[in-house]
Amino acid sequence: MGARRRRGAGKDGGGMNTTEPTGAAEAPVLVGIAGGSGSGKSSLARALRTALGASQVACLSHDAYYRDRAALPAAARAGLDYDVPEAFDQDLFLAHLTALRAGVAIRPPHYSFETHCRVGDGEPVEPRPVVLVDGILLLWDPAVRAALDLSIFLDAPERVRLQRRVSRDISERGRTTASVLAQFDATVRRAHAAYVEPTRALANLVLGNVGRLEPLAEIASALILDRLARRAARTRVGAA
Repeated sequence: MGARRRRGAGKDGGGMNTTEPTGAAEAPVLVGIAGGSGSGKSSLARALRTALGASQVACLSHDAYYRDRAALPAAARAGLDYDVPEAFDQDLFLAHLTALRAGVAIRPPHYSFETHCRVGDGEPVEPRPVVLVDGILLLWDPAVRAALDLSIFLDAPERVRLQRRVSRDISERGRTTASVLAQFDATVRRAHAAYVEPTRALANLVLGNVGRLEPLAEIASALILDRLARRAARTRVGAA
């Protein structure tokens, strides 16, 4: 399989850019990476992209689909709970997953974690042979689970997840240590128990991420390659 060639631009129902189907024989393999905030989802996605080859892998984050809160005052936006299913624009997210499966490139929203507003479109995501999709609540929605070919849940103790979250939010999202800890106590811990941890049992593969990431990437990449090989074999049989 090769990367799909874009053939023209259009707009989907959510106002985000898409392209026309490329007519490729095989749909991409959609791999979901779930787990709590700070469990290492983005890091695993980067490691898998390196292991499988950047030209063969596209990445999409559920975080891009937080609802746009631009209509609310800044103080009200800061006080919302962003760790519940209702915080996400699931209709647009599912539409984009469906488009990728159909061989259509998409432009996810560009979401600002500093302002809690959308600021235009993000970079295009192409329907490459493997599409890695990550998010804390990725497996909560049955429709999303049905759209995925393989799902992975990253498990890590709360203290490890909190340490990683503090480091990330300070360096990448303009937060302070105090604000990160306050949010964790106010919403994140409760939401993890209510919405994230229950999806652990729904994943095809559970990996404990408390040390080196490389062994986990090896396990996951082997499983993804197996799925690709099975799909290619089915395609050959169907074409015979």
